[in-house]
Order: sequence, then structure tokens, then C-alpha cells
Amino acid sequence: MSDVLAENLSEVQQKIRQCAERAGRNVDDICLVAVSKTRSLDEVKAVVSLGQSAFGENTIQDAMSKIPHLNSTSLEWHFIGHLQSKKAGKIPGYFQWIHSVDSIKLAQKLSNAMLNSSKNSRLNCLIQVNVSGEESKSGLEPAEVKPFLQDVLRQQFPCLLWRGLMTIGVQGDERQTRNAFAQLRELQQSCKAEFDLPEFNQLSMGMSGDYCLAIEEGATLIRVGTSIFGQRN
Repeated sequence: MSDVLAENLSEVQQKIRQCAERAGRNVDDICLVAVSKTRSLDEVKAVVSLGQSAFGENTIQDAMSKIPHLNSTSLEWHFIGHLQSKKAGKIPGYFQWIHSVDSIKLAQKLSNAMLNSSKNSRLNCLIQVNVSGEESKSGLEPAEVKPFLQDVLRQQFPCLLWRGLMTIGVQGDERQTRNAFAQLRELQQSCKAEFDLPEFNQLSMGMSGDYCLAIEEGATLIRVGTSIFGQRN
């Protein structure tokens, strides 16, 4: 198992370098988030042993079968799925990032959870944007992002650090996906300037099928699962 994972991870890392080079970008500005959802603890341990440190989970239940058993301080955990606000209390102490904030209610619940946690620290938050307008996807519409950001900044959630935007590409449609990624980048840059947020500099976009496009369009966080771990059973 570990030989295949090592080969897969190495291939992904090499492709990231090539895509960054082609786009004239510094590869160090791109963080590979290994999407470990539905993967076993042993698989994740094997990838950790290969030097991978950032992992993405999309359900609390699945994450809790792994994170407590991998309590290395060198690991960084990203919650990348849709989070029900009633489960916000499970985030503190386990996740350093959440990529999928899309409501004031969720922001409020996350803020309260962080404040009430004995592990009280900062949570890096990305706003999920449904750029493609597909009904099957969560996230704010692009036009809703600035009013939302204005609202959360006005409410001053002390433990939430607003870091940027996230989106999901259009499966199987390269042109639409590139357009969505470009639109997200423009929106992120506009928000950063308009609200004077120097740390609002992150773009989470790109998965196994389209992370090269995402890198070309400015992604700083790419979420790759299948290309590292193989097809899910």
C-alpha cells in the first residue's frame, strides 16, 4: 500500500511543480491538502510518513475516527465539507481551517464554539462560493459574498480569521471551470482590497481532475484525494 501511495503522492507533487512553473508561480505558494475523507487511519498514517502534513475531511464523524489518533502538532486539518451549524462545536481543537462557511448562523456557531473551547485559538475561515450556480452545490452566490463579509466583520467574531474564498469546479467542463476559478480569484482580490484585509489571500480551488487549471488561475490551496489515495471503494 505505502509504495503505491508514495508513487501517487510524488506524481502529484511533481505535477504541481510543473503547473506552477508553467504559470510562472512559486510552488511554495501552493498548499496541497490531501483529502482523506472515507480513507482508513492506516492509509492516512502512511501518507503522513511520506511527509504530507495538510489533510482535508468533509464529515465530523469520519474525521473523528482519525484526527484524535494522529495528534501530531505538525499536522494541519482542513474541514472541507458542508458543516451543519449544530456540529460547529466539534471543530475547536481538531481543525485549523474550515473551507465551507456559507451562512451567518454557521459563523456565529463557530465563533461561540471557539470562544467556549479550552483550546481557544484562531480558526482560519474561507467563504464557500457557488460560482457555477449549480443547485447541487453549497455556497453563497458571488453577489452575496461582499455583503456577507461586511456582516461578519461588523459582528467581529474574535476567533475567526477570514482568509479567502473556496469553490468547486464544474465537473467535466474545462472552460466553465476555468471561468469559475478566474471569477473567484477576481472576487477574492476585490474583497481583499475593498475591506483592507491583508490576510484575505487564500483561494481553495481545484481537485484531482482540475487542480492544474486551478493553479494557473491562482489557487493557493488545492484539495486532492483520488490522485493520492486511488479510487474509493
